[in-house]
Amino acid sequence: MATLDGPAILASHAALQDVVSRFPKARRNECIFTARALEVVVGKGKGVYIVRVNRRVDHCEGIGPGGNFELDWFELYAVLPEGRIIERYQYAP
Repeated sequence: MATLDGPAILASHAALQDVVSRFPKARRNECIFTARALEVVVGKGKGVYIVRVNRRVDHCEGIGPGGNFELDWFELYAVLPEGRIIERYQYAP
C-alpha cells in the first residue's frame, strides 16, 4: 500500500466519483457498475494530479467468458489539488 498526501486523495476521490456518476442508474446494483470494480492510479504533474481510473472486472464474482465488458477500459483525469476536475479524457477501445 502506498502513502498518499491529502490532495492526491482528494484528486482520486473526485475522479472516482465522476466515473461512478456516469454509470447507468438502472445498473448501479451490479458489481461491475460500482467503485468496487474500479482501480485508481494517481501521479503528480505540474500543479495538477493525473488520475487514471481502470475497470477491474476481476474484482467482481461471476464475471466470466461471454461478458460484454471491455477489459482495457479506463478514464484519465487532470485534477487540481483541491479536488476540482479540469479535464477528462475517456478512453474505451
